[in-house]
Amino acid sequence: MSSKASKLSIMFADISGSTKLYDSLGDERARKVVAATLTLLGDVVARYKGAVIKTIGDEIMCTFDDAETATKAACDMQESLDEANDGGATEVPVNIRVGYHFGPCILEDGDVHGDAVNVAARMAAQAKARQIITTAETAKLLPSMLQSSTRFVDHAFIKGKGEMEIVEFIWQEDDVTTMSVDLPKVAGHVGQTAQLRLEYRDVALVLNSTREMAVLGRSPTCDIAVAETQASRQHIKIELRRDKFFLIDQSTNGTWVQSAGVQAVVRREEIQLTGEGLISLGRAMDDNPQELIRYSLQG
Repeated sequence: MSSKASKLSIMFADISGSTKLYDSLGDERARKVVAATLTLLGDVVARYKGAVIKTIGDEIMCTFDDAETATKAACDMQESLDEANDGGATEVPVNIRVGYHFGPCILEDGDVHGDAVNVAARMAAQAKARQIITTAETAKLLPSMLQSSTRFVDHAFIKGKGEMEIVEFIWQEDDVTTMSVDLPKVAGHVGQTAQLRLEYRDVALVLNSTREMAVLGRSPTCDIAVAETQASRQHIKIELRRDKFFLIDQSTNGTWVQSAGVQAVVRREEIQLTGEGLISLGRAMDDNPQELIRYSLQG
């Protein structure tokens, strides 16, 4: 029997309301829904180089090397499941709740034990459908951009650890606020005859009074699917409102907009697009992103 002490993010993700699922569908049909959901979650874990430790009924237990990766994987789980529900991947829509914690643990014969496991399990128990719950201790390990999407939930008593502060990570596209950004107004007038041209690789899309909105992100179902690993599945919306074009970020990693040498970074915020420039999903301009979207106001 071999064991190894380590520090990892331990995560539990389980299907909400599975008992009701079995009652309404019966054992065989419900098992298919559960199995398809757990497979989807396992695919996300693999995408983020995590490890599935085990599945327990309607729940998956997995590990990641750090808190940031675990957070991004948790968001992707929720986003991927939303997409699967929209596409009718299972007989009925399914929601999950996710809890995780970064801390010391013992790896032993393919299983994980220790304080971090107990705390993560408690975080999952605190979560509701479509929620991502972690400890404030874990949230403090995140980059500031991710920390800004956490909010205090409660204090919970954890056996052997005492009282711990727990937080929710906000992954949905709600709570978007307006950001005032001093991007240069170089393309002048925006009015009823104006249009916005978006270009990515060999794809071009024009927004105007006929087509007022587009979604861009990593998902192939987006109006423009962007092959950027740091992008969320539905990363941004761009829409025409009050004769102006707005970019609304709804991502995990944020969006960078560059126009006439001026940069702005937005996350869970919206800004007005003016002039012409470049948009990078999830990757800073200083990192030399390759998957850039060009935009230009016309008319």
